[in-house]
Amino acid sequence: MTRAFYVTTPIYYISGNPHIGHVYTTVVADVLARTARTAGPTFFLTGTDEHGQKVANAAAEAGKSPQQWCDELVPRWQSLFQTYHVAYDDFIRTTQPRHERVVQRVFERLRENGDVYLGKYEGWYCVPDETFWLESKLVDGKCPTCGREVQWLSEDDWFFRLSAYRDRLIEHFRAHPQWVRTRSVYNEMMAILEEGLDDLSISRTNFDWGIPVPDGSGVIYVWFDALLNYISGIGWEQDDAKFQTFWPASVQLVGKEIARFHTIIWPAILWALGLEAPELVFAHGWITVEGQKVGKSLGNAVDPFALAQRFGADSLRYFLLREAPFGSDFSYSEEKIAQRHNSDLGNDLGNLAHRTLSMLQRYREGVVPAAPASLPLLAQFDELPERVRIAILDLRFRDALEAVWEMVTALNRAVEERKPWALEKECRAEELDALLYELCEGLRRLAILLHPVCPERMEELWRRLGAGGEIGAPWTQSLVAGAGIAPSTRTSLGEPLFPRIELAPK
Repeated sequence: MTRAFYVTTPIYYISGNPHIGHVYTTVVADVLARTARTAGPTFFLTGTDEHGQKVANAAAEAGKSPQQWCDELVPRWQSLFQTYHVAYDDFIRTTQPRHERVVQRVFERLRENGDVYLGKYEGWYCVPDETFWLESKLVDGKCPTCGREVQWLSEDDWFFRLSAYRDRLIEHFRAHPQWVRTRSVYNEMMAILEEGLDDLSISRTNFDWGIPVPDGSGVIYVWFDALLNYISGIGWEQDDAKFQTFWPASVQLVGKEIARFHTIIWPAILWALGLEAPELVFAHGWITVEGQKVGKSLGNAVDPFALAQRFGADSLRYFLLREAPFGSDFSYSEEKIAQRHNSDLGNDLGNLAHRTLSMLQRYREGVVPAAPASLPLLAQFDELPERVRIAILDLRFRDALEAVWEMVTALNRAVEERKPWALEKECRAEELDALLYELCEGLRRLAILLHPVCPERMEELWRRLGAGGEIGAPWTQSLVAGAGIAPSTRTSLGEPLFPRIELAPK
């Protein structure tokens, strides 16, 4: 079968309610998947990570069993992704039997080939981050990632022979300098490798909420369990045709705080199984409030449901992709979201659509006129779809949107310079028809190009244009010459696509 496009988010640790940072990663994956689907087979996996001591503790505090607690939380995550128009292909839960079978099979396979062995673990452990730390890495005796207390553990555990893969990891990093992005994360991971690697404890015996070790000696470490979702979700040793189609993953998206697990531990596990490493792990930056990462533990988490209701999900999607180059940290504020919404989406794109459809109603009773012999205004953007596709699949979302806005600007400029109201007044019907057609066809193309970013609003624009067919069809078919909006198509005006947002004064 044909190698296709496979994109994953981290599976989200189900320790509470989701926040805007979770939306950020998932929307990026959705935009990648929607764009890739216009060219060929695509699979988009997300889900929830439901094992570990932190989950067991949170469930106990709520007076519930861990499974009951997870079952009650999962629908909120799924509802959030529905709110933000996320079209994933599969939502995996680590408590599902299909995943548990894979984890136990991997454990047995690695134990058989000597990559997993029984030993004794003594060291520091951060429960909230489910992470082991050397004492030399602690900051003031606390976890260097979250700043919280760590606890000393001493127990007999199963270990993964991670140290045996250090040289191969270094060789892989040097041979594929773009396989980990951003560059700062790549450099950080190389520094860890150059310091040396210890073997990884991959079982726990001081609690029982997890996938059992096959021989009954405790449960499997949550991170070892969680990483394997990326192969259990596409049928490893269960659906060979599907797995061979989609592995290795094209893009694995993670926050930079979990890069070590995905770029050092994960490829080593894959190699131990005889599998290839992902083509790209992209460790992106954080959304910040007053310089601090957004997160539940810091008490500054932004309610993503409230934001979607306040600004519209598509406006939030646009803001997250347009505000800063993907990979860097960037700050959030309601003022910034409103400014992007009102300026780019409201004034530029929304006003272009409203003016065009209004003039079509006024001058041609809402019917698209005959197509002119040529489209000089749009001809300059013949290469735009390929530019946008390449930029998106290279995770340069800001560049892609800036390229699309060149066309938005050109269409708005054409209205101002060619003055359709004057053409109507001077009875220059042929020129007016040509302009109106190009504006309508331009909007049709914009709806297609922006559909991965603003799917709900662009589908509404598509409907108002009366375009017909499927907006998400392959770009090569829907954007080629001769596939334009059909003359005599009846359009509808409707309310502004992006109504202006006024923030209450502080």
